[in-house]
This record gives sequence, C-alpha cells and structure tokens, in this order.
Amino acid sequence: MSGGLDILSLKEDDVTKFLACGTHLGANNVDFQMEQYMYKRKPDGGYIINLRKTWEKIMLAARTIVAIENPADICVISARAYGQRAILKFAHHTGATPVAGRFTPGTFTNQIQAAFREPRLLLVTDPRIDHQSVTEASYVNIPIIALCNTDSPLKHIDVAIPCNNKGAHSIGLMWWLLAREVLRLRGTISREMPWDVMVDLYFYRDPEEAEKEEQEAREKALAKEENVPAPYADQWGADGGAVPAVAATQEMPEVTDWAAESVPVPSVPIQSGTFQPTEDWASEPPKDWSAGTAPTAPAAAATAAQPPPPTTQDWASQPPPSGGEWGGSNSAQEW
Repeated sequence: MSGGLDILSLKEDDVTKFLACGTHLGANNVDFQMEQYMYKRKPDGGYIINLRKTWEKIMLAARTIVAIENPADICVISARAYGQRAILKFAHHTGATPVAGRFTPGTFTNQIQAAFREPRLLLVTDPRIDHQSVTEASYVNIPIIALCNTDSPLKHIDVAIPCNNKGAHSIGLMWWLLAREVLRLRGTISREMPWDVMVDLYFYRDPEEAEKEEQEAREKALAKEENVPAPYADQWGADGGAVPAVAATQEMPEVTDWAAESVPVPSVPIQSGTFQPTEDWASEPPKDWSAGTAPTAPAAAATAAQPPPPTTQDWASQPPPSGGEWGGSNSAQEW
C-alpha cells in the first residue's frame, strides 16, 4: 500500500523497533492462510514473519480507519491482558471506542441490553481470544481488522496484520504504529517530525511492578522533603533563608564541681540617711482583745432607740398541753 513512495516506505528506525520488540517472531505452527506472510522457518521450528508485508498491512489498516468519518464508530477490543493498555491509549489518541477485558455477548446483536453498540469498524488484538466479538460482527456485516499470528484463524477477518500478538512489547508497538499512521493520514501530526508520544506508554505494565515504582517514588519525595531546610526568611529576615548560627567565639568555662563553684551576686548600693520610726510597737502595753470597749455617746443613744428584742420562752419547763388545747375532743360522741 505504500505505492513505491519513499515517504510511505518502511524506515530503518521502524525496522529496529520491530526487531527489538520481537514482532517478527511467530509460533511453531502456521495456518494455511498465513503462509503467504511467512519469510522463513528457523531450525528450532519457529516461523519468521516478513516485516515488509507487516508494514504494508499497517498502511492498509490505517487507510481503512481514516475512511470512517466519526472516530467513535470505531470499536477496539482486547480480551488479552497484554493489549488492554494499548487499546486504551489507541482510543485516547484516535478517538475510538475501547472495550478492554471481557466482551459481553450480544453487544452487537442484542438491542435490549444497555451495552449495545453499532460500530462501523472493529479492531481486535487476537482473533482466537476475541472470537465472540468477531462472530457477532460477522452477523451484522462489520469489517474486521485483526493482529494475527502465524497460527491465528482468519475466518471473518477482512484485514489481517501479521505480527507476534502474544508478546507484550510486540502488541504495544503494533498499536502505537497504527495510531501514529492514523494521525499522520488525518494531518494531526507531521511526517517530518517524530511523534512526541513514546512507545513505552502502549506497553503492558505489571500491577505489582507499577505499585513498587510508585512506592519508591513516594519514598524519594519524602526524603527530599525532609532534607530541604525550613524557610526562615520571613520570620528572621535572613537573605539566604537559613537560620543564622550563634557565634561560638566566647569560650564557656568547663565546670567540674558545681558545689564549689562561686555564683557572682550583684551588689546593691546602700542608701545613706537616717530613718526615724514613727511608732514603737514594742513599748506599748498588751491589749485585752476579749474585753469589750465602752460605747461612745452616739452609739449608746442609737442602742437605746432600738426596740427590745422579743423574749423567748423556755418550752422545756412548761407542762405538756391537754387534749382540749390542741383542738381535739376527749369524748368519742363528737366523732
């Protein structure tokens, strides 16, 4: 599909990526429809894929994808774990609709379920694993583009891209090349400038390794925060932001015996002059505070003007009252 144009031909940099990711390495078995894409067979029994034909099929698939007016009508599917991150990145850059993980049966045929879709083009990572989506797409006449290994069945496949669809790096590289070519044909990026998205973003990452890397990054960030000195420029007015150190020019004497050490006491000047006491408390006779003092004339007059206090009776010395005094009756007839 390059048409002999140098600008669409396979570059040396792309061949290096193919060889580094192992895209040319096939399985030990080969399907009779995939024999046309084989280059040779290794002594150990493995087949080698012709990378030139792989590149031509990538160009054909990119032209097919660009022909769809609405990118959301393109559905990319990968039930294999190695291709799920790759199709999510591909959908992000091209605007396609991803289906990562298990494909719900009836997505293309059952109109009742909520996940029903009617795509115009279907892209799958492995025709053998994604057989349910391939079968349903054949029922509704949806064109299918698939990444096919040497032993992959080509039934219902319209465009087969020969590659190693079992390796994590090979799958990521194929989706990255397909996304780059689609963006170039749409005019989003230029062919003269390299794409700023690295191919590593399309590679599968182990969740445990990603967790370890995040933990190490957090530990490094905490270590950097602990080593950074606190800013004291606003508090102390220092230019450099550091606390000025106390000058240790004065040498403090070493004290060995604290009991024998003499503590200097500041002397207080004695004021000159004579003080004359006003009263001599020692020469006065003792007073009897228990004895009451004689009231003065105004106090005696005020006491005489007051009414005498009421007299109290001695209730203990009086005889007990009789029944009549309490209002009671001694006779039983009154009741």
